[in-house]
Amino acid sequence: MMQLLSIHLLLLLAQGVDTIYVNGTVVTMDASDSQAQAVAVRGGDIVAVGSRSEIEALADSGTTRVDLAGGVLLPGFYAAHDHFPGSGRVALFSADLNSPPIGPIRDMDGLVAALADRARTTPKGEWIRGRGYDDTLIAEKRHPTRDDLDRASTEHPIFISHISGHLAVANSTALQMAGVDRDSPDPPGGVIRKDSRTGEPNGVFEEVSSMVSRLIPPLDEDQRLEAVRWSVEDYVEDGVTTAVIAGGSANTMRDLQRAAKEGILSLRIVMMGRKGTLEERSLGEEGAFESAAGDERVRLGAVKLVQDGSIQGYTGYLREPYHVPFMGDADYRGYPRRSREDLAAMVEQLHRAGFQIAIHGNGDAAIDDILFAFQEAQRAFPREDARHRVEHSQMARDDQLDTMKQLGVSPSFFVGHAYYWGDRHRDIFMGPERAARLSPLRSAVERGIRFTVHDDTPVTPVKPLQLVWDAVNRITTSGKVLGPAQRISVRDALRSVTIDAAWQNHEEGRKGSIEVGKVADFVVVEDNPLTVDPVQIKDIPVLKTIVSDAVVYEAK
Repeated sequence: MMQLLSIHLLLLLAQGVDTIYVNGTVVTMDASDSQAQAVAVRGGDIVAVGSRSEIEALADSGTTRVDLAGGVLLPGFYAAHDHFPGSGRVALFSADLNSPPIGPIRDMDGLVAALADRARTTPKGEWIRGRGYDDTLIAEKRHPTRDDLDRASTEHPIFISHISGHLAVANSTALQMAGVDRDSPDPPGGVIRKDSRTGEPNGVFEEVSSMVSRLIPPLDEDQRLEAVRWSVEDYVEDGVTTAVIAGGSANTMRDLQRAAKEGILSLRIVMMGRKGTLEERSLGEEGAFESAAGDERVRLGAVKLVQDGSIQGYTGYLREPYHVPFMGDADYRGYPRRSREDLAAMVEQLHRAGFQIAIHGNGDAAIDDILFAFQEAQRAFPREDARHRVEHSQMARDDQLDTMKQLGVSPSFFVGHAYYWGDRHRDIFMGPERAARLSPLRSAVERGIRFTVHDDTPVTPVKPLQLVWDAVNRITTSGKVLGPAQRISVRDALRSVTIDAAWQNHEEGRKGSIEVGKVADFVVVEDNPLTVDPVQIKDIPVLKTIVSDAVVYEAK
């Protein structure tokens, strides 16, 4: 082995290297969990990993030396399920309606005031958008209604989204424009909430917000590009070098291609397509999904489907009823987007066509449907290493994890729920027993299931180190530990935002670890997550983010 390494280094000496990274700790995240002292890069790829003396010997007068100054070099973080550039779209074009610890809204008056402020600077008749309200965090403990939004303005159509993204509220002006009234039936897979006394819609939509949002004029191309620019900065300052868009369109891909060509897209993107998007592609939309740059900047990934909604919005589909009954209905379990049979038919079509499939499933009844669909597809058309995914997987039971292992299915856990909603899952939505198993990471580790964790940004801010902290500590916003038996090691948590995330997207040959032949995508952090006090992990400063050997973020 040493002889082979020496031959490799001799070849590198003859060819030269572009950059060496020295004077720090290199956490490789390779299969052996090895650590090194230095790394050499040529042409944007890693060509050597080893001791400082070995790597220093490769440098010549043309080599750039990066002094890590005692910092820790990790593989660039991989945001496994987000809605990029959603954080930029929200920050630039919507009112911030989040409550602490994310935003400032504490009660209905504060929410109305934020929208009224927006109305004062918006020409009459133009839409006002808001995002992030949480009915369980504002003082009134309820959703806003059309009447609340009318207090902000009736001269503007107003449309606001719940923090989950699965519910929304419209004011009277927007409802009138959409033609939604007391006679409007509930569409398939969703609910138009109505006043129990009058029968009139109260403005709240479950899972069918497009009935109103389709009327909002889309952002123009320059606005969309500005959102990309804002989001890139948001991601790279937290060490993200690859982000997965959990459902995009052909237009999304074109925006990303333009951003890449104009040098704005400094991180890498894997975009899941929606089913229609991929059907368009299969019908010959030539070139629409090709990478915009020669350095693997943008590519198409899995196809995304949705089978249920949000547990904290009471639209997640559960096997047993919610802990606190919804609207007094002790038997209420939420609902699926479609029948199990219809989902299975969709999955089989995509599976036969060779696609990787990622399906949103929060509640355990939805996960039952998803696994049934994957099982039926594999029975009809066996495929090795499909790596189909279950997105969020919040209530996955042990028997479901056993089935995932059997089928080769990989979950992506929204583990940040333990922090942001853990107390309310325990006390309101799931109850203590089920909430203790929220995002059952330890159960997955024990079964040898490879998985990822994610933020679902803009639902919660993109913060990979906080995800690691969540997975290791499971501390809620009240400071309590939610389900200590499901905590995992720092090593396993880091894998879920690096090498296992790359693997989940069929990219482990090029990303996710610091090994020869992989892209030089790194994050430099001040302290080693493997050795600091685990409760301090989320506060470790990110010093640099590097994509293809180029610094795309540096702390000031």
